[in-house]
Amino acid sequence: MLNIFARASVSRVTDPIGGWLLRIGLTPDAVTLIGTAGAVAASVWLFSTGHLVAGAVAVTVFVLFDLFDGAMARAQGGGTRFGVVLDATCDRIADGALFGAIAWYLFSVGDRSAAAAALVCLVSGQVISYVKARAEATGLSADGGFVERAERLIITLVGAFLAGLGVPYALPVALWLLAAGSVATVTQRLLAVRRAAKEESA
Repeated sequence: MLNIFARASVSRVTDPIGGWLLRIGLTPDAVTLIGTAGAVAASVWLFSTGHLVAGAVAVTVFVLFDLFDGAMARAQGGGTRFGVVLDATCDRIADGALFGAIAWYLFSVGDRSAAAAALVCLVSGQVISYVKARAEATGLSADGGFVERAERLIITLVGAFLAGLGVPYALPVALWLLAAGSVATVTQRLLAVRRAAKEESA
């Protein structure tokens, strides 16, 4: 949803930064790898050990690299096919590290219910992306949905940040809200693929 409503506004901020990164010699693929490595390291090191505020801030910083590599690709007239695959792969790795580390932390403090929600978010987030990729590979459309990657990250990182500040139940509520939205999005995308397939065969 945020991809639809906020893309133009975000691009006005990220495009100049993307141009500057190109001028200093970085490539979109390098920025993708730096952002992913940083997000994974911050998740594993900070979230899994309960440093929720620091983890939320650090992961947010590195997640922004995903916006900059897209801006750099646009400045070059479009990304390469390898770059598209690399970006999508790195997104899945970073998301897996984030939710895996949060689940680890929650299990370690005995909050099994919230840890289960984190695992639901991890799996459903991967499936949301897989449905789209598989649909596009067969020539069908599966865009949109209540919860895409931007929403998953915002809800999770805000919940973790507030929990780190001592707000009661902030992280469990965020995770269960996200889990429900993610499962609904999987259903939405499957229905969209089914509808597209029917329209194609009509």
